[in-house]
Amino acid sequence: MANNRKSIYSALAANLLIAVTKFTAGAFTNSSSMISEGIHSTVDTTNQLLLLYGIRRSKKSPDESHPFGYGKELYFWSFVVSILIFGLGGALSIYQGILHIIEPEVMKDPFWNYIVLVLSLIFEGTSLYISVKEFNKTRNGIGWWDAIIRSKDPSSFLVVFEDGAAVSGLIVVMILMSISYSFHIPELDGVASIIVGLILIFVSLILARESRSLLMGEGIAPETREKITLLAEEDSAVVRTKNILSTYQSPEEIVLVLIVDFRDHLDTAEITEAVQRIRKNIKEAFPLVRYVIIQPE
Repeated sequence: MANNRKSIYSALAANLLIAVTKFTAGAFTNSSSMISEGIHSTVDTTNQLLLLYGIRRSKKSPDESHPFGYGKELYFWSFVVSILIFGLGGALSIYQGILHIIEPEVMKDPFWNYIVLVLSLIFEGTSLYISVKEFNKTRNGIGWWDAIIRSKDPSSFLVVFEDGAAVSGLIVVMILMSISYSFHIPELDGVASIIVGLILIFVSLILARESRSLLMGEGIAPETREKITLLAEEDSAVVRTKNILSTYQSPEEIVLVLIVDFRDHLDTAEITEAVQRIRKNIKEAFPLVRYVIIQPE
């Protein structure tokens, strides 16, 4: 989680520095795409603040109203971030682009736009490099997409997607803005804004899909279930593990329920001892399993 905060802080600093300069340059040169990029950076800045808030809230200790803690706060705020990217980022950028195509304005000298775009690429590129580097530490050699699907910490890959979308959008804006000004086709500036919006909507849908899955109570991987099953059945008191129920309360906390068939000749005391043994073995083998509930069948 500390590594994820590092990438979030770097992205926050980059977007905060860039947002004001983009809006200033866009207003000065009548560039719709630059205004869209300013909206993008503002949304990203808000997103990083919400992620940090979600991480902080998820660390709250359990209480009477939330006996399993507040870990899912992170999943909730990650889902909110995906909605903001879709609505404030993607939809507004597309709306701004359509307006500029319907009523195109001739762009003034885009010199300052280029300066802002180059600086933005440097800042966003640096932030992307940091976020990718931190995410690579969590992949453990598996492919990118598989790592995203398996990850239970949306803050680890959300910043990567945001920064990737930002860099892609900047390149699109730079290319189309240059063509628009050189060939006197002001509509292309609006097209650039629409493309930026589509990129953001695509990213938001991926993030919403992953955040929703975690928020709805995603469980442990099938291979982990199998290992826990075998571990429980190694105990001499167990006939078989009939079922395993699980959910991630946070990226670092799992609630596990085992339905176990114990041997018929065991009395209550012996079953209690077996439950304690199994619970201890599972927690030692899987540190993320915070709660182990064993139900005799």
